[in-house]
Amino acid sequence: MKPVAICRHTRTEGPGYFATFLEQHSIPWQLIAIDSGESVPTSPDAFSGICLMGGTVSVNDPLPWIGQSCHLIREAVARNIPIIGHCLGGQLMSKALGGQVKKNAVKEIGWGQASTERNNEAARWFGDNTDEDGLVTVFQWHGETFSVPPGATRILTNPFCANQMFVLGPHLGMQCHVEMTPEMIDSWNNGWASETQGLDLLPPSIQTPEEMRRETPQRLPAMRRLAEQLYSVWISGLARN
Repeated sequence: MKPVAICRHTRTEGPGYFATFLEQHSIPWQLIAIDSGESVPTSPDAFSGICLMGGTVSVNDPLPWIGQSCHLIREAVARNIPIIGHCLGGQLMSKALGGQVKKNAVKEIGWGQASTERNNEAARWFGDNTDEDGLVTVFQWHGETFSVPPGATRILTNPFCANQMFVLGPHLGMQCHVEMTPEMIDSWNNGWASETQGLDLLPPSIQTPEEMRRETPQRLPAMRRLAEQLYSVWISGLARN
């Protein structure tokens, strides 16, 4: 089986639980450390799937690898090679497929819930992994938002940022994070002060590091179940030869 390419854009935003999940299912993967100067693959043909992680830049920044990543995404879609994007990765997918990325009304940082949409695609991707109100637990750390690209379907939303997940066939773009580990959360919190600089009052969409740490033991198992559900549907589209 060809490996899944995991494109990392910032050293602290690695694959986290996504890599653990692949290893548990005996799926090989290859890290492409774009943050360390590795090149974006020019073709997806060497891979069974493409995973795009988060990052601290904007897809609207004039960085050469952003255009190269968008080209890779379009080539993978044309070849029906599944793509999954986490946060910045989802924004790259939206941009590549005809959507737009802009500043969100508020920053979202920390644990929260989001609502699944009532459509067939949401039912396929989430299965029975929601509570009785159709809510799921996710982690957030972003200040921008993507539009749902043409032909795609939104499957997750919340009041602070309407477009949380979209799907297009075997491809899944996420604004939120489901790959988090406690170690990643602790690392990201080192930048919390700079992320919230200038805010006299924290909006309800932003948690403090203390709140995140306190809620992690309770929230993480629910998010792991969600990640396993989404990742299971995603890997079902991988070519096994």
